Amino acid sequence: MYLLIINPRAGGGAGARTRQAVEETLRLRGIPFETLLTHSADSAEGQVLLALARRDDWQAALVIGGDGTLHSVLGALRRRGVPLGVIPAGSGNDTARGFGIPLDTAAALEAALQDRCLEADLLAGPGGLTLTAVASGFDAQVAVNVNNGPYKRLCNAIGAGRLAYIIGILHTLATFKPCRVSVTCDGQEHSFDQAWLVSVCNLPSYGGGLLICPQAESGDGRLDVCVVHGCSRLQVLRLFPTLLKGSHVKLPFVTMLRGHSAAVRFSEPRHAIGDGEALGTAAFAVRCEPAALRVRSPLAAERPVGVAGSCHASG
Repeated sequence: MYLLIINPRAGGGAGARTRQAVEETLRLRGIPFETLLTHSADSAEGQVLLALARRDDWQAALVIGGDGTLHSVLGALRRRGVPLGVIPAGSGNDTARGFGIPLDTAAALEAALQDRCLEADLLAGPGGLTLTAVASGFDAQVAVNVNNGPYKRLCNAIGAGRLAYIIGILHTLATFKPCRVSVTCDGQEHSFDQAWLVSVCNLPSYGGGLLICPQAESGDGRLDVCVVHGCSRLQVLRLFPTLLKGSHVKLPFVTMLRGHSAAVRFSEPRHAIGDGEALGTAAFAVRCEPAALRVRSPLAAERPVGVAGSCHASG
């Protein structure tokens, strides 16, 4: 039995359209499932916990939505030990990218129905658990502006989710002011003047495929940190095209750190986001929770035993 978890509003309505295709395929193939609609991030975890408690033979929870929808159910899936299957229907879909899951609905569903899982780490910090990254500073402000502005909806409507983030970057660049930041990674403090952003990553990308921490691996038991500091607005603008390939890591105003925990404190209030969801403006700390989640992924066939294999739910 599969639990189909759907945010019908994800991706400007793509969640509802994807639901129809997935349910039709499951019915035609005679695969048993139950459908759970979520409309609020605040109530989604409770809804999922109640649904999962009704039986102990769940094969996996198939989540239709974007990274924000996934973020809202991570705690429930971890507590119940149910594997995650991802059917991308959001704007960024970076979780799908990070686990090699196709963006095409039919191909993603096929991958989710295969009994192959990766053991994935989670980031524990403000707002609970995060799967992709906890980002703060400029890029978090970009996400806040995108989510609160009209262009995300318009870009989703034409199937150009990444364009919304490009517009958001230009919008935010005109007003954002860098400040001093302290980043403590595994107990060692690093201070940076004129810091633009600090991203604590579990997966390589966010923001619709921007490779903030290209070396990040979801199952290595460590988090990766990217700090952009001491550069001009023009340099920040030139930085973003390099994020498409991850070549920014070689720039002199980019510092990369790696460890098991990270604490971030800006000298002035700065927004933070986890999986694209707002986490407030206070200082925060994040720690890596190794192998906290099992994800159905095509990449499992390529990984050694111990980080990949069969993924029956524990119930």
